[in-house]
Amino acid sequence: MNRLTLVVLGTFTAILLISGGLSYVLRHQTKLDNAAVTSDAGVGSGATTRPSPGSAPNTSPQKPAGGGTLFGDLFGQDNPDVHPATSGGWQSTAATVTLRFSLAALLAAILAFRPRRGVANSRRNPYVGQTQILMAVVAAAMMMVVGDSAARAFGIFAAASLVRFRTNIRDPKEITVLLVCLGVGLAAGVGRWDMAVILSIFVLLSLGILEWFEQSQIFRSMEICVVTKNTESTHGVLKQLFTRHRFDMELRELNQPDEDKPMGKIVYLVNMKANVSTDRLSEEILAADRDNIDSVEWSQKDSQTYIYK
Repeated sequence: MNRLTLVVLGTFTAILLISGGLSYVLRHQTKLDNAAVTSDAGVGSGATTRPSPGSAPNTSPQKPAGGGTLFGDLFGQDNPDVHPATSGGWQSTAATVTLRFSLAALLAAILAFRPRRGVANSRRNPYVGQTQILMAVVAAAMMMVVGDSAARAFGIFAAASLVRFRTNIRDPKEITVLLVCLGVGLAAGVGRWDMAVILSIFVLLSLGILEWFEQSQIFRSMEICVVTKNTESTHGVLKQLFTRHRFDMELRELNQPDEDKPMGKIVYLVNMKANVSTDRLSEEILAADRDNIDSVEWSQKDSQTYIYK
């Protein structure tokens, strides 16, 4: 994994740990408050319940308070839809929802940016990885909106079936953003304003993290054709320039000048960042070997190195 991938994974891990700590503290405080209220109510009433004569004693096992596992309590396994009425208020609900979103985003990021033998991270389409992460977050939101309601599940299915795409979208992440908007509308429609707000904020934060490093992950393939009198000298200049800018390069054609053709030709396929100016590169090439170079021509090529199109 490269440095940018580790930064993205580290950011989602930090969000996961922070939201998990908040969820634990708020849930623990809620349990203490409930215990205090129950104790005060018991002391105030002073009444004890005795079994009636002839009634059988209750021998069914009682679930101890707080008997769940730590992770089960943090993620609220007994409360799939995470409603404020059953999870100790909106503060605890917000922390639990953020924790679930963070776990989904982190695990999806690990799968999306997994190391692949023979394929560098720079050769992957970053839009696909971003889409996979957002899809995991959307799925987590949909399941929390549905909860245990079969009616909501059918409603989400009907709403999602209305989405149709007939236009080729360059960035598949925009499709996922549309699904996020669908999830926000569904959450608001069933009265889960807290879910709608948290989903919107978390997706905005995730998009900010992913798109911050986007420019350093995407590139364009350009073919450069240089006509020169001295191919040896110009070839050295091109290799030095591409190495200095850290471009991936591949020599495609090298024609030496002869009696019939006094001008030679060098053709390279170069993978460069999207924000690199070919005008500036052409000026640097001409300035480095002005006595020999006759012309510099650039042409856009379809990238053959992305494993996803």
